[in-house]
Amino acid sequence: MIAQTIQLALAPVFVLVAIGNMLNMLAGRLGRVVDRARTVQALHAATEGSEHDQVVREIRILDRRINLINRAMLLLVLSALSIGLTVVSIFMTAVWHARYDWLDALFFFIALALLMWALGLFLTETRLASASLRIPQELLEWERRL
Repeated sequence: MIAQTIQLALAPVFVLVAIGNMLNMLAGRLGRVVDRARTVQALHAATEGSEHDQVVREIRILDRRINLINRAMLLLVLSALSIGLTVVSIFMTAVWHARYDWLDALFFFIALALLMWALGLFLTETRLASASLRIPQELLEWERRL
């Protein structure tokens, strides 16, 4: 019975591994965004006029990206905790011969909902990053043949 329970618990554990990988990736993105924010903040006092406006725009975007990444990471941690509760519930069902199948499903559903929400925030953050890094057309020099 325990061997079958362990096999049953493997699917949520694979989701847990995926969540861990996503947390690692988001932590890397957060580190790069924070580093860029520190660099741009140093320029804040040293700029004036339109250059200063551009620095403020970038700081605002970086702040939004940091918030999105932090929220996504929070949701992923909550999802991982829900996966842990799913595994505990699966084992409770097996060991105590109780009918907690509904609890297994509830925890797993919550974990997947949180995971999808975090993925939505990640998509928003990456689109924001891409949109803020558009290369000005004049720098592309499309009129030149290379």
